[in-house]
Amino acid sequence: MLDFIYWPVSAIMWVWYEAFSFLLPNSPGGDGIAWALSVVFLVFTLRAILYKPFVKQIRTTRKMQEIQPQMQAIRKKYGKDRVKMTEEMQKLQKEHGFNPLLGCLPMLAQIPVFIGLFHVLRSFNRMGTGFGQLGMTAEETRSYGNYIFNVDQVQNFLDARLFGVPLSSYIIQPTSEWVAFSPPGEPVDFTRLNIIILVIPLVIISSIATHMNSRASVARQSEAAMENPQTRIMNNLALYVFPLGILVSGAFFPVAILLYWVSNNLWTYVQQHIVFGNIEKEEEAQKAAKLEKRSNNAPKPGAKPAAAKAVTTKPKPGAKPAEKPKSAGKSGAQKVNISKDDAGTADAATSSEDSEQATASAEKPKASGSPSSNGAKKPTGGRPATGPGGARGGNQQRRKKRR
Repeated sequence: MLDFIYWPVSAIMWVWYEAFSFLLPNSPGGDGIAWALSVVFLVFTLRAILYKPFVKQIRTTRKMQEIQPQMQAIRKKYGKDRVKMTEEMQKLQKEHGFNPLLGCLPMLAQIPVFIGLFHVLRSFNRMGTGFGQLGMTAEETRSYGNYIFNVDQVQNFLDARLFGVPLSSYIIQPTSEWVAFSPPGEPVDFTRLNIIILVIPLVIISSIATHMNSRASVARQSEAAMENPQTRIMNNLALYVFPLGILVSGAFFPVAILLYWVSNNLWTYVQQHIVFGNIEKEEEAQKAAKLEKRSNNAPKPGAKPAAAKAVTTKPKPGAKPAEKPKSAGKSGAQKVNISKDDAGTADAATSSEDSEQATASAEKPKASGSPSSNGAKKPTGGRPATGPGGARGGNQQRRKKRR
């Protein structure tokens, strides 16, 4: 039913087994080490594929911590209206680019691989009669392939030992199934005590590693996230329940599955510190860039803010200078010409009137009361006297009337 999981898992494991069996040919215990390393690097391959989703998971977790106060405010405001609260939550998550599914993707992707590896390891020895097992005899088990592994590789896996223990054996395994771990006619070369001596340290290491990884993750949470009841529950599960579950259930899983847990926790520990370190460096660089930008834009102490300068655009090389508006120039020129014509016309009128007045005064007979007899001085230069009653005075009055 889940062959689409079993075949890829067995294929990855087969590739790594072929690689390590080539590097460790005919060495003492080489087959057991090669099979163990194939399980370990199966885990590393999976985690390498899930590296980018893991980084997104960390970023999603940090975003969730940042918007936690706003989410609590929405819960308080719409606590009685579940529909409105859900809508506001989704709106807030969309604004901040928060996707809850990304936070679960790496964990969810490891579940099928764990199930596939467990099934493939159990299928090397098919003498079990439990759920999903075939109940074969030892001879039948050693004469059938296991997904991508052929018959010779199945027999090699069953005969391989890691510290004297088969990789698919476990503490509570019935002794009747041990017969398949040895060639026909040969006695069993291990005991339950051998399995316990190997399994107990692996279980303890897996449990402690799970706790330490969870502790490192919880230590990076914000205070607002820690105050959330749901977050506290999840933290307690990750810190205590999951490690305790590994410690209790270790007796039910094969040795290879325990190797899977140890290598998975080792990868998580290293990857977590690298990813968190890179994200913290990025955040510090962003803060430093913002502070530098503020300091550059702020005026120096004691300096006046610079006035805005007019932006002048220079013409490009070879381009003609921009022409000035012709209307303004023409209107100005017309005004100047008009004023000049008016001045010329006024001067011509004045001179003609002056000449007519002089001619008229010369032709008239001299009156008895002449200016000379009254003691008034005669104007010099042959021009009439200027004044309100003189020729120029009259001309000025006539010009005013015309205007």
